Amino acid sequence: MSEFIPFALPLIGEDEINEVVSTLKSGWLTTGPQTRRFENDFASFLRRDHAIAVNSATAGLHLALEAVGVGRGDVVVTTVYTFTATAEVIRYLDATPVFVDIDPVTKNLDINQLSEVVKMNAGRVKAIIPVHFAGLACEMDEIIKIGRECGAVIVEDAAHALPTTYKGQLVGSFGDIAVFSFYATKTLATGEGGMVVTNNADWASRMKTMRLHGINRDVFDRYSSKKPSWYYEVVAPGFKYNMTDVAAAIGIHQLRKLNNMQRRRQEIAHIYLAEFSNLPFDLPFSPDSDVHAWHLFTIELKLNQLSLDRDGFIAALVEAGVGASVHFIPLHRQPYWKVFGALNDSDFPVATDKFLRTLSLPIYPAMSDDQIMRVVQAVKNICNQHAL
Repeated sequence: MSEFIPFALPLIGEDEINEVVSTLKSGWLTTGPQTRRFENDFASFLRRDHAIAVNSATAGLHLALEAVGVGRGDVVVTTVYTFTATAEVIRYLDATPVFVDIDPVTKNLDINQLSEVVKMNAGRVKAIIPVHFAGLACEMDEIIKIGRECGAVIVEDAAHALPTTYKGQLVGSFGDIAVFSFYATKTLATGEGGMVVTNNADWASRMKTMRLHGINRDVFDRYSSKKPSWYYEVVAPGFKYNMTDVAAAIGIHQLRKLNNMQRRRQEIAHIYLAEFSNLPFDLPFSPDSDVHAWHLFTIELKLNQLSLDRDGFIAALVEAGVGASVHFIPLHRQPYWKVFGALNDSDFPVATDKFLRTLSLPIYPAMSDDQIMRVVQAVKNICNQHAL
């Protein structure tokens, strides 16, 4: 039997390995020169004034909301079709998340519902968190317009969206704050890690302070100075969210090959789109002119044309040696959020429908041509075997 095809794998080369070895030999493992270098490179890539490296996108979202002043009594609006991290950081600050359903074509948040929810919570909406699902950009012009009208800060959850573009411009290079993820499965992978970008110097300064215990000096400055520099001041009760230099060493080279990795993801997506055009499922939206990061490739089964459900389809793929996953279990179906917000399927009919029919197929630059075609054939075989 052929080797199992994992759902996701990072593409790590000799450049990353050599940089990590060099970092280990340097004796500097935590936040230091490599992290600063990665931050500078990332800020230049996004054309933003400030980039703050953190140990996860969750940490980045938390720091961003804290920096803009989200707190008790505030409302933060986001999509229900996301990973729990997007919403949990709102509760960290004792604010209230309000969820909206998704657009049936893009799976990004529904703009009309967003506008309605903002009006219903007039005067309370402190921030809006759009999530660029699967690597496809949200309608940022409309979201920014709604945010400006109600005085809300736009904090983009761009965990899937590097190097996504919107109207020719990189996601993260406009708006107020954007947060990226470098988790092991993401389009740029450092194992664990993330980056926050902004042009606001005050917010950037606050996030830099809060990412390391609320200390008013970088650890690198304190421990690398040739003069006595042991003294520091804690100016706020901060967190432990800093990135290590080992992770940054990987990120430096992942960023350099990012566009090439995206092109490979796009090649795979186009193969899937062509090969699956006549099968009993709906394919993901593919923009004509903008860059889709293709972090995920999702298919939506037409259950009335198949003799098995979504879970059965995934089981059949695994049996055929192909990994698959589901993105996402919408938050209104998770026990905590269901109870917290008294949420039901009827509140989010589009997200509920998509969840019951959607699965994600392998799409990553480390895939070989043979593996891609094995995925294609496995999907076709299952559809043929279970066609009604």
